[in-house]
Amino acid sequence: MSRELPEDGICPVATTIQLLSSKWKILILRDLLDGTCRYSDLRRSVKGISQKMLTQSLREMEADGLVDRKAYPEVPPRVEYSLSKLGNSMRPIIKVMRKWGNDYLEEYPEKRKAV
Repeated sequence: MSRELPEDGICPVATTIQLLSSKWKILILRDLLDGTCRYSDLRRSVKGISQKMLTQSLREMEADGLVDRKAYPEVPPRVEYSLSKLGNSMRPIIKVMRKWGNDYLEEYPEKRKAV
C-alpha cells in the first residue's frame, strides 16, 4: 500500500477521519442510516452524549454536508435530521464497521460493553 500523498499533500484518509472526528458523529450516522430522526430521538439513541455535544456534532455534520436539517414552522418547533446524499455514501463504511465490530466481539466476548 502506497503512503504517497496526492500532489496537493492532502491525505484522503486524514480528511475522512477529520470529518468523523469523534465517536459521536459515527454513532449519529449509524442511527440516521435507519432514516430521519428528530433531535430527541437521537438524544435517546446515542447513549452518553450530552445535549451540547449532540448539538455541536449535528451542526458540524450539517456544515460538512453529511446531514440535512429540516425545521418546521410549528409550535412547538419540530426539527428533523437525515443523511444527505454525501452522508448516505458512508453507508457501506458503517456497514463494514458494524460487521468488523461483531466479528471482534465474537472473538473477544470479554471486551463487550454497552455503547
